[in-house]
Amino acid sequence: MEETGRPAVLLGRPVSLRILPPAGAPRVLAAAQLSNSVGDGAFYVCSALYFTRVIGLSPTQVGLGLTLAWAVGSVAGVPLGALADRRGPRGTAVLLALATSIAVASFLFIRSFVPFLLVMCLYATAQCGLAAARQALLAGLVDRAARTGVLAHLQSTLNAGLALGAALGGLALRYDTREAYLAVFALDAVGFLICTAVLLLLPAVAPVPGRTGDEPRFAVLRDRPYAVVTFLNAVLLLRMPLLSLALPLWIVARTDAPSWLVSALFVLNTLGVMAFQVRTARSVTGLRTAIRAVRHSGLIMFASCLVFALSAAGMAPWGAGVVLVVGAVLQLVGEMLQSAGSWQISFDLAPPRQVGQYQGFFGTGVPLARTLGPLLLTSLLVTWGVPGWLLLGALFLATALGMGAVVRWAERDRARRLTPSENGAETAPLIAQAS
Repeated sequence: MEETGRPAVLLGRPVSLRILPPAGAPRVLAAAQLSNSVGDGAFYVCSALYFTRVIGLSPTQVGLGLTLAWAVGSVAGVPLGALADRRGPRGTAVLLALATSIAVASFLFIRSFVPFLLVMCLYATAQCGLAAARQALLAGLVDRAARTGVLAHLQSTLNAGLALGAALGGLALRYDTREAYLAVFALDAVGFLICTAVLLLLPAVAPVPGRTGDEPRFAVLRDRPYAVVTFLNAVLLLRMPLLSLALPLWIVARTDAPSWLVSALFVLNTLGVMAFQVRTARSVTGLRTAIRAVRHSGLIMFASCLVFALSAAGMAPWGAGVVLVVGAVLQLVGEMLQSAGSWQISFDLAPPRQVGQYQGFFGTGVPLARTLGPLLLTSLLVTWGVPGWLLLGALFLATALGMGAVVRWAERDRARRLTPSENGAETAPLIAQAS
């Protein structure tokens, strides 16, 4: 995307060019994203087997540890985001990327549940804080009108890295040896070290001024409209465990489609986001267009749920496969619209002096959806079947339609609380002068 907010690429150009953001800070941010996402992709594929086969934990222990760790991480996101506001987002992001690298490397040496839980809490906390600090860093380096476009580029870069990492993780799974799994974790740790070095190439962003006498330390916790927006976004983020867990279980348990279609649909989603997220985000330029994108995403997600439900209608394997691919394409479009709209909403409703803590709070929707989503979706879809799909689709639709009214409420509340000087502070990035 150019500084005007128009896309810098055309559909006919190679996908790799569409993934690359404009030169300067956006491209450096993308390089940092790519450097750690490759290792993360391999980590996600191999971590469960590593924890059970190499460390010797039970599946129950792994599940409990992940749940507790991401709960801790989601709570830590707000204070770490506030730290990025007060101390500067670049330095905070660098320290949190380094902490993530140390956490991943520590997995190589643990052999029991308690150390696993402690390291996993460090990993989840650093990851949630890093996400908030990166968002604050982007807000300080990129003009407001261009942020959603840059985030679309970063999302495409993320998916590219995850896809490459998943392929490397697949090699480790193929060999299924302790050494192969150790190599994957070492790769992820090194990736975050590289991310640390790349982030240091960015200009420093000036910390925001200190709090006034009557300003709460964590103002976002008293911002009720923003809290409701965050909750609604977390509901829409149930699409994540839908793709990664519920849909694979549905395909195997409730349809006659071939099991290899699970992998094919995941690849379809990954490549689709890589290729089209930037173009999808092009139409989102402010709160009005963001509300429209979220509303359309709800309609499309509702349609995708209806289509997925049809795949259990006693079809032949090839027929069920075709229906599932159609549903996956609709889900992909809904996902990209919801992502673009939510990015714009989360930034535009955050006060310019508190972007870090607001992004840290908004980011709690991801661990919340990942923690509660598996149980909710498996109960709805695998247990209830077709009625569960209808209920899930209605939930997506109602949430997306309700987002508009809540965003307008939050916008009015934000305008009331901000001073004219604070509103004007968003017209330019807050890049600190070099010392």
